[in-house]
Amino acid sequence: MKMDGHVHTPFCPHGTKDDFEDYINRAIQLGYEEISFTEHAPLPIGFTDPTPNSDSGMDASLLEDYFLTLSILKKRFERDIKINIGLEVDFIEGFEEETTTFLNEYGPILDDSILSVHFLKKGTQYYCVDYSPDMFNQMIKDYSSINHIYDAYYDTLLQSITSDLGKYKPKRIGHITLVHKFQKKYQPTSSFTNNILSILDQIAENELMLDYNGAGINKPLCKEPYPPNWVIEEAIKRKIPLIYGSDAHRSKDLNQGYESLLLREILTSPTK
Repeated sequence: MKMDGHVHTPFCPHGTKDDFEDYINRAIQLGYEEISFTEHAPLPIGFTDPTPNSDSGMDASLLEDYFLTLSILKKRFERDIKINIGLEVDFIEGFEEETTTFLNEYGPILDDSILSVHFLKKGTQYYCVDYSPDMFNQMIKDYSSINHIYDAYYDTLLQSITSDLGKYKPKRIGHITLVHKFQKKYQPTSSFTNNILSILDQIAENELMLDYNGAGINKPLCKEPYPPNWVIEEAIKRKIPLIYGSDAHRSKDLNQGYESLLLREILTSPTK
């Protein structure tokens, strides 16, 4: 069954205003039988978004409208495609309690969800690791090296896997090599192979799934999926379920990277 488990929506403050129907009709045209809308969840209360426009997460006041809209669309298109109501939830070091409270409230509504790391903490300051090459360059100065950023990213990712966020913690870990987004311009001097293998071991041990994300292929400074195919081969060895995600922020980006993915036949469907 062909499906996309990571799709954004007009509720994304840093995406496009393409209608839900644009995404759904495009998915049907491409032969998808299932789609998960996983909009960026509102950021925790008390967390200050470090991006210039403070637009990393959905406005909390729109959350109920988001759920209602998708509930209506699920019924309208139920004969054409299975639609999952989902969220992409940020793991933010220091805000585990707030995230657990959010998941306890809204987890029962969700059909699907992803747990991702976009923000790194250094001292009392937070950085968005994938915002822009310029912000990444500033991080290099503040962290003193590219390698230190990668270390911090993989350490935070490991925390996201092992942290207790309650019974509604997402079962799928998002784009685990997102820190590679600018690798063509800012290349670390280490492969971080052992870090990644340790993360895969923890994903397997905690019986989690992995977002096999095609978006990186279209990023000019990345040019590979998140994660790259050697990591997918290691995930397969560990019997980690893999779910394709376009990570589309506009309807025309559905299916991005899909044809370049390794062993597309082993991709699975998300579960609650």
